[in-house]
Amino acid sequence: MLKKTVFSLLLSFGFFCIKAQQTIPFRVTKYNNIIVKTLVNKKDSLDLMFQIAMKDGAISPERQRKADHIIFNKEEISEHNTVDIGSMSWGDITFTDNQLAGLEADGKIGTGLFEGKIFKIDYDSNQFVIYNQKPDLKGFQPIKITFENEVFHISGDNVIDGDKQQGTYFVLQSGYSGGILYSNDFAEKYDLNKKLKIIGEKTLKNSSNKLLVIKQGILPSFKLGDFVFREAPVGFFAGDLKNQNVSYFGADMMRRFIWIFDADRKVAYIKPSKYYSEPYYKLNSKHS
Repeated sequence: MLKKTVFSLLLSFGFFCIKAQQTIPFRVTKYNNIIVKTLVNKKDSLDLMFQIAMKDGAISPERQRKADHIIFNKEEISEHNTVDIGSMSWGDITFTDNQLAGLEADGKIGTGLFEGKIFKIDYDSNQFVIYNQKPDLKGFQPIKITFENEVFHISGDNVIDGDKQQGTYFVLQSGYSGGILYSNDFAEKYDLNKKLKIIGEKTLKNSSNKLLVIKQGILPSFKLGDFVFREAPVGFFAGDLKNQNVSYFGADMMRRFIWIFDADRKVAYIKPSKYYSEPYYKLNSKHS
């Protein structure tokens, strides 16, 4: 009888562990953006781009689907919206209006979906996983992160000239299709325009629909934790409009790892994804 009781308890515990996580399917576009199918306010079916650098949501003026049931005030803000994804539902989501999103997206949705939870971005399985308890981290490497103003920061080492490494902080930016994009201060401090091999120049539009000129160069080496990338294309802004105040770790670099973020937002755990050794993404002038 005791053996049966213990066996039943183990089965119940195993069932609880299975139920202690939830998944959200997504697809990855050819522009490296993550798209999630949502139902907003029980009426509007929208494809929203996951933007790790924001909490709530935004609607794009270039959307392909109607968003008639998101009511904006004069400040182009809409509060207290519901968002459904599959069987999961969130309330009290705020949307802003007229923010550009990636191609194939009607708008953006941020990390408010995972507030207070451990979550995984699994590029191998095309899904987010939300955990109620710490998952198996075998094969993952911890890296320190900071989370300020709803934005994740990580530290990376850059080899620009010779063997000397220049460390800097990067904002995780899943809305930027490219890889590494340096701040104006970093680009000017290390004279990237002269020290890097320049391979191109592109005109991009930011989320406010402003045109920006970006130069592309080849970075000899970039290191994140124990992972090293050689001859990586990087970007920095040129021209009169240079308002890039932070450096980006963009979607082309993010997709090369599977990410697990702890609930306290102090540590991320990474391991190579199926995209780790894929060719680097080449920017064009049609998207940001």
